[in-house]
Amino acid sequence: MELSFKHQLGLVCVILLFPALCSCQEYYTKSRASFYGSPDGYGVSRGACGFGEYGRMINSGSVAAVSGLWRNGAACGTCYQVRCKIAEYCDANGANVVVTDYGAGDRTDFIMSPRAFSQLGRNKAASEKLKKYGVLDIEYKRVPCRYSGNVLFHVQESSNNPGYFAVILLNVNGKYDVTAVELWQKERRQWEPLRRVYGAVFDFANPPKGQLSLRFQVTYPKGYTNWVYPKTPIPAYWKPGATYDTKIQLN
Repeated sequence: MELSFKHQLGLVCVILLFPALCSCQEYYTKSRASFYGSPDGYGVSRGACGFGEYGRMINSGSVAAVSGLWRNGAACGTCYQVRCKIAEYCDANGANVVVTDYGAGDRTDFIMSPRAFSQLGRNKAASEKLKKYGVLDIEYKRVPCRYSGNVLFHVQESSNNPGYFAVILLNVNGKYDVTAVELWQKERRQWEPLRRVYGAVFDFANPPKGQLSLRFQVTYPKGYTNWVYPKTPIPAYWKPGATYDTKIQLN
């Protein structure tokens, strides 16, 4: 099933994060955060994850670039709760952000979009005060992502049927990292790995003709790994820029 980009954004722009569910068992890490400029306060479409417009608009633009948490691009699409500690200005819950880019600053783990950084404040006036600091001491922890739809395969625009195939996984719920993607070679009767080109982009030169059957590996932060098998293959007529539903929803 091919989904239009408009439909794709409709599925993912609303993310429900529930950081309080496991707060008794998980701890915050101290760090620093700053923010970058963008004309409308949203993210940027040229982030290192390769998400494009999806990465600009996801989570209503409450997104961030990370450095130490990057993990060779496995951080792309993961979710964090970030909160600052200036009692006069900072909201107790802070901001829930989605990682869409790589960025290193002045000993910062997060460089946030303006919309995300503003959510650190208790109100609009407090947010403006916080922006004047430029860089804030913060604490953060990873929280589950709660996307509204199934996991999606987005065929990157650089692809060219049938000579070159590049794909990005979207809507990966929970606290999973996508650590590998493999393609089934029917003639050889074996799974072959795709290469992580950068960020969340995996590619395969000269893919087999016809429909493409993929599987992907997810890794939980504590080290548990599992292969996930989509219920539907990518059709033979796949197109660059198209998005296909895996019929799988992770918890």
